Amino acid sequence: MLKLGYKASAEQFGPRELLEFSVEAERVGFDSVVVSDHYQPWRHSDGHAPYSFAWLGALGERTSRVTIGTSVVTPTFRYNPAVVAQAISTLGCLYPGRVMLGVGTGESLNEVAVLDIEWPDSKERFARLKEAVELIRRLQTEELVSFEGQYYRTHHATVYDRPETPVPIYIAASGPSAARLAGRIADGFICTSGKAWELYTDSLIPALDEGLAKAGREPAAVERMIEVKVSFDTDRARAMEDTKYWSALALPQEAKMGVHDPREMELIAETVADQAHKRWLVSDDPDEHVEQIRPYIELGFTHLVFHAPGPDQRRFLSLYSEQILPRLRARWGAADAPLASSGAGPRGGA
Repeated sequence: MLKLGYKASAEQFGPRELLEFSVEAERVGFDSVVVSDHYQPWRHSDGHAPYSFAWLGALGERTSRVTIGTSVVTPTFRYNPAVVAQAISTLGCLYPGRVMLGVGTGESLNEVAVLDIEWPDSKERFARLKEAVELIRRLQTEELVSFEGQYYRTHHATVYDRPETPVPIYIAASGPSAARLAGRIADGFICTSGKAWELYTDSLIPALDEGLAKAGREPAAVERMIEVKVSFDTDRARAMEDTKYWSALALPQEAKMGVHDPREMELIAETVADQAHKRWLVSDDPDEHVEQIRPYIELGFTHLVFHAPGPDQRRFLSLYSEQILPRLRARWGAADAPLASSGAGPRGGA
């Protein structure tokens, strides 16, 4: 079944406001709510960064149906993976069957300010993530865990409050190594929309499938989730303008690497504000918008989490639940809906 989720943008809204938006998302029919985990936002002006695990506890109490979780948290630097295992297990006990843990290799923006470290290269960050996932898994399923890794160690550690079924772990990937790892050991795979189409067709999806095959796992063993950046409004000009808040996403990776001050990131992002819309599916027409989303579904993604940039999230939730979600469910909602790659990327709405 196709899952349709809502991305709670913790970098853009404070905790109370974000909570109310997310409760509304469940009310109007979204299937999941996932939250980002930032210590610092992409921009200093009007930025926010509430603590994800505390916020998820509040969300769980205010909702009853939606899947909730992180997309994504870094369990390797400012968080010790053993503490992440404890936090997510507590949530799993409180809201059984509704919690997922999305993890990634991290960004200097969130880690350097807290730890005052030199940001490691991608090889070390990947090795840390692999080790952290192994430790979190063991702490969710075993007692008296003594772990001796290259980066993390525990001595007879036990998470005393664990759900009967371990919280599923999703691995976020922007490159083939993490995608391959997700295929080998994860319950889910996460990536984001708006990048070069060849990244999905020639790199991420083949690497995910390779990891699955090497581990002898079935393709359905890993849920394929993608955060789809959408700016949909009845006013096309408004939809275009809304994307500028997230100008930092239009920066090339090399321009963001090593930037750990939100003020600096905001200044750099201003140079590409007119290009911000290129990372988003922008539209004012429901049928056009569904066509923009279609290629991701046909590529095999079954859990779409929609990230909207506008300040009026209630307006987005209302429009999307009335005009977009029903169309998607009518076309792909059946369990036996075909999921075959079309080879063509989504058309932007600029």
